[in-house]
Amino acid sequence: MPEFTRGLAQSGARVFGVGDSPAHVLPNLVRSSLSDYVQVASLWDSQRVIGELHERLRGQELDRIECLWEPGIMLAAELREHFGVPGLSVAHARLFRDKEAMKMALDNAGIRTPRHVAVDSIAACWEAVEKIGYPVILKPIDGAGSADTYRVESANELRSVLPLLRHVPTISVEEFIDGEEYTFDTITIDGRIAYHNIAWYRPRPLIARSNEWISPQVIALRDVDDPRLAAGVKMGFDVIKALQFGTGFTHMEWYRKADGEVVFGEIGARPPGAHQVDQMKYACDFDVFKAWGQALVTGRIEEHFERRYNVATVYKRARGIGRITRLDGVDSLQQKIGQHVVWNTLLAPGTPRRDWRKTLVSDGFVMLRHAELEKTLAMADAVGSELQLYAE
Repeated sequence: MPEFTRGLAQSGARVFGVGDSPAHVLPNLVRSSLSDYVQVASLWDSQRVIGELHERLRGQELDRIECLWEPGIMLAAELREHFGVPGLSVAHARLFRDKEAMKMALDNAGIRTPRHVAVDSIAACWEAVEKIGYPVILKPIDGAGSADTYRVESANELRSVLPLLRHVPTISVEEFIDGEEYTFDTITIDGRIAYHNIAWYRPRPLIARSNEWISPQVIALRDVDDPRLAAGVKMGFDVIKALQFGTGFTHMEWYRKADGEVVFGEIGARPPGAHQVDQMKYACDFDVFKAWGQALVTGRIEEHFERRYNVATVYKRARGIGRITRLDGVDSLQQKIGQHVVWNTLLAPGTPRRDWRKTLVSDGFVMLRHAELEKTLAMADAVGSELQLYAE
């Protein structure tokens, strides 16, 4: 978020920040990019936020209200309606938050989605699974990433998973799509896609989030015109059109089956997380954050970009629990591929290990790039297998 704030300010916007934290805890980059900051009592009471902002911003004219954080998408929509600002309305934003409404809209547009049913009771879940057939995916209708998402292959597994979802009011029961998983990320201006990115998940997130030993990879692909991706790209353009998205960042996920069929996954009216936007920066050697700001402020991207590299991010998980004690394989990998590494955030010895189930970036990551995809993948696999963190 600090980089997005900077991108807006450097594009000519006067940026007002809104948050529930004191101004003095904001990162320096955020403070230097803001024209003003409004601290509210809570971001979870929308009417109170509206009242506090109405009072603090009296006399100020607002041109846009932006939120790039999934839980705040609906709050931003409510604020737009109150202040009469263009952008996603509450009803429109719901299409990007409610996975069932999202898929129904795309079904109506003729876009292939997994068979799906939204349920709010155990009985309804059993009925939906019987209708769709195993295996199925259970996920919150308004979730983000793969949190609270489960693949269920049998009645016994369903019995064991349902208690884990008691805290989720409504879940989506979906057909499981067996295939490779990709993203389709855009900066869109008045419904026109001005920039797009495709990333490849290795392995797909549901597998990575279910197996601690895996070092997940995300590969931002240089060749977005690869014929194998063409159907997914077309679907991405069709989804933006069907959901009538105007201006801003979007993050879509989709599947490519072994027979070449492509299936929609889900889409958010926000950028991807886990530093995938930084991948776009390193793939094209351009300031993607400022490009987004220009799209909002001027209605055009003035930053020049050229797709030069594939960029791989490998997220590492330490073995053991407690504090990081050592990192093995760093020196040998540095000698072999160090010139291709653009960012290294691996936790240093003495640092407490993170809970791998609650963070996408795990215990740090290595980001590297190369113009050739096969060499990029080989280096990423080497980081995954030869570099190890240990904790105790």
